[in-house]
Amino acid sequence: MTRTVEEISHALIDAARKAGAEAADALVVEGTSVSVEVRNGALENAERSEGTDLGLRVLLGKRQAIVSSSDSRPETLTAMAERAVAMAREAPEDPFAGLAGPAELARGWDAAALELFDPAPEPSAEILMQDALAAEAAAQAVKGVSQVSDAAAGYGTHRVHLSATNGFSGGYARSSRSISCVAISGHGTGMERDHDGDGRTFQADLRSAEEIGRTAGERAVERGGARKPATGTFPVLFDERVSSSLIGHLMAASNGAAIARGASWLKDSLGEQVLPANLSLVEDPHRPRIPGSRPFDAEGLATRKRKIVENGILTGWTLDLSSARKLGLSSTGNAARGVSGPPSPSNWNLSLTQGDKSRDELLRDMGTGLLVTSMIGSTINPNTGDYSRGASGFWVENGEIAYPVNECTIAGNLRDMLRRIVPANDARAYLSRVVPSLLIEGMTLAGN
Repeated sequence: MTRTVEEISHALIDAARKAGAEAADALVVEGTSVSVEVRNGALENAERSEGTDLGLRVLLGKRQAIVSSSDSRPETLTAMAERAVAMAREAPEDPFAGLAGPAELARGWDAAALELFDPAPEPSAEILMQDALAAEAAAQAVKGVSQVSDAAAGYGTHRVHLSATNGFSGGYARSSRSISCVAISGHGTGMERDHDGDGRTFQADLRSAEEIGRTAGERAVERGGARKPATGTFPVLFDERVSSSLIGHLMAASNGAAIARGASWLKDSLGEQVLPANLSLVEDPHRPRIPGSRPFDAEGLATRKRKIVENGILTGWTLDLSSARKLGLSSTGNAARGVSGPPSPSNWNLSLTQGDKSRDELLRDMGTGLLVTSMIGSTINPNTGDYSRGASGFWVENGEIAYPVNECTIAGNLRDMLRRIVPANDARAYLSRVVPSLLIEGMTLAGN
């Protein structure tokens, strides 16, 4: 008889108790994914996967161990529990390990209000292929596109359930739908590529395949004839497509695990200014239909909306139970985990205050500088915030785009960069990270 993810998680907890665990939690994830790729008008690859992954964490005092499996048969659950308990007996003590107390647990959430699962029927492989073909055809129809290297469409669902000996039991389901396209312009050493794509929780919200393919093609053509920019100090405008990476670096530096290790350029900055005074950064895990939304975290604590940065001031760290205990604080309900590892702090949906100018107006204001539309590689010093990344995009002269550029490096220090950001008003509200284009004056460019 097929068991639900909830039933499997409860069975794992029962097995852990019988094996001698003092405390335990079990995470069970049941997933289905379908993906289709096309090339030159024909199917190139189609994949479908279904499976259930199980993770069991057991604790003996302050010793813990984690085991995982993709086999949910009763005898396997028993073996997992016995193995985990044996491993925990040999593990070193971790003074900060432990489950949440009953009073800390989430209660009375409404997962349905978050609209994380599209009830529409699963699209067939034929429908996905037609979407991918439509995206490819739209890209190929753009004058100047020499080939389409990839066009794909996909669908997936996940059902998650977390149970623990502290009394927590909760789960929810997710769905995802996506279309993507990569187009190439030019030939030989003059080839340039760019892409577009969209991923949504609900099929009805997905942008059309034709729009995605056309945009990928137009972007690839715009990059034709790219060259290296000048070397020097110039303003840099991070396009909305890449600007969220800057906020990602800020989040990595304010992650409780990094703070507890003392490995962060923000470690002494709590209560200090990290962004311009008119900007706030808000985390909201309760936005409907957004991938980063969830009613509770991976330790059973309620998620909540919070201002990580308020009017430029850093107000707190991102914490799970372990990092919070190390720092003498309380968890912010930000634990994330997979089935094979322990919880760790992670951010949910983020939103940065938008400005009152469009990207074009910021381009006009910057005069001469670089518009960055894509980045590769990175060298980030976690202790100092020194920043260096490969970049490509467009050179701007007299406030207007002059020509495409590639093979350049942009560098600065994150602490200084983030305090000087000037936001545009072009953020896409349906993304998990709602961050507009960001202008930063006085960055170092290495080109010719």
